[in-house]
Amino acid sequence: MGWNKAKGICEKASSGLFDDKTLYEQGRALALGGDYGDALILFAAIRDQEDSDVLTMIGYAKRKSGAVEEGIGYYHRALALNPSNVNTREYLGEGYVAMGRLDLAQAELDKIGTLCGEDCDQYLDLAAAMAGDENWTRAAE
Repeated sequence: MGWNKAKGICEKASSGLFDDKTLYEQGRALALGGDYGDALILFAAIRDQEDSDVLTMIGYAKRKSGAVEEGIGYYHRALALNPSNVNTREYLGEGYVAMGRLDLAQAELDKIGTLCGEDCDQYLDLAAAMAGDENWTRAAE
């Protein structure tokens, strides 16, 4: 599977399978661009389904498409593999904000602060989300 930019669809590769890295990068770009369904199709084609970054992005696509609790479950799986992943912690905190659980979001913010400081993008983004700033997402995410 791969993203055919010209056609604007996911399709099977005509010359063999894409590697996990390519599928992840294309899926991530789709997810961050708001195309969660096609992103999930690509993530499902990744052979290593126990990769922390893959689990994080599946969680992201699930959460952003409205399945917040399911997305949070993926974040927990990702953090079990890599507890220091600040991107996962940011997205988990955002999930908690969406659920109205600012206490749990604060705990993630504190962990991010310990891992990368209070001036890293993930800390600033989660803090802004917690404050209700609708323009909190950094452009590159």
